Amino acid sequence: MIKTKCVHSPIEPKKDGLRILATRFRGRGLFATRYNVWMANLGPSEALLRARQTETISWAEFSRCYRKELFEGGTIDRRNRTIKNHGQKFTLRLLQKLAKRQSVTVMCHCDEGVTHCHRHILQKILNGKI
Repeated sequence: MIKTKCVHSPIEPKKDGLRILATRFRGRGLFATRYNVWMANLGPSEALLRARQTETISWAEFSRCYRKELFEGGTIDRRNRTIKNHGQKFTLRLLQKLAKRQSVTVMCHCDEGVTHCHRHILQKILNGKI
């Protein structure tokens, strides 16, 4: 099961399962005990995050660009002709497999009630076919 949560919300080990901080920035003063693993690669790029925070782009555009970032290949794809990384595809598939065995909670710094947050997009992606 894939769930989402604010990293500052109360920790519930049995309900949360594996707690993944999916942000580019860990956050000043955030103790590592608040999460099990920090996956900065699953957070939106700094430029995309900044564009959304300054409202330079709409939520729909942010969502589209974030999805594209997760699946775009990098320089490693250019160096490997046969097996392509395609962004975070392998990481996403790993999280899907883990979620079949235990709860996986994707977290970021946004408050619990915020609906326009990349962690919800990530949850939808992980609940789909990759």
